[in-house]
Amino acid sequence: MNNDSILKTFGVAAALCVVCAIIVSVADVSLKGMQQRNKALDRQINILRAAGLVEPKAKVDAKQAAKLFENAKAVVVDLASGKIVEEKPAAEADGIKLDPKDVVEIKKEHDVAKIKYVPKKEIVYLFNDENGALQTVALPIKGTGLWSTMYGFVALNGDLKTVAHIVFYDHGETPGLGGEISNPNWTAKWEGKQALGDNGGPIVRVVKGIAAKAADAPDCEVDGISGATLTCNGVNATVSFWLGERGFGPFLANLKNGTAYDVKASEN
Repeated sequence: MNNDSILKTFGVAAALCVVCAIIVSVADVSLKGMQQRNKALDRQINILRAAGLVEPKAKVDAKQAAKLFENAKAVVVDLASGKIVEEKPAAEADGIKLDPKDVVEIKKEHDVAKIKYVPKKEIVYLFNDENGALQTVALPIKGTGLWSTMYGFVALNGDLKTVAHIVFYDHGETPGLGGEISNPNWTAKWEGKQALGDNGGPIVRVVKGIAAKAADAPDCEVDGISGATLTCNGVNATVSFWLGERGFGPFLANLKNGTAYDVKASEN
């Protein structure tokens, strides 16, 4: 067959495609376990960062993460009732399977975070100190920014009133502007801010410009990000929703007064 024939050219191209497809498929299958482990580790590290147990830029391996999770529990919370219906050691959180279709549609007037649906159950992380007292609680959050859905964790201190830290680990906001929500220098400004008011409702918020604390008012304002007003509005809506009555508000209230555990679930 002529080396310059169209038939041979297509034959060589087809053979190359088949070989490349086989190589890619084998690599994908062989590396799938590693990818899943890396994904789980990345999630663990972001939870630990939110809980204030890992510095923002610190490198942590799986062994170190497991050590930091020793005094933590992963609990499944029924959002409607605010009750804990299942718990496991935090290191075994990947063993908790929640049905992604088990969701509730949010009415438009209540959907400030613009997420349309909220899961009926969600996994929350409780970190205790060496004496067994609650140190921090890390809550998963998501909401819409200017361009994207923002995913993160907000952690409250053991008083269940002030922010320990906040982390946004996945978003598509504008680099250098809204993308600064994942900048540790900005997220550090949340630390110690009062998240909930005396009535249990969310009050922490990002303001335009520099936050000013009045002597007779709660310290609940966070400096805004220059040129990222709409992203900051999305952050406010996201945090407000998840700390409110349609998010983790009922759970936080139950946790504070000692009634977070579902009696039936605890007996099983």
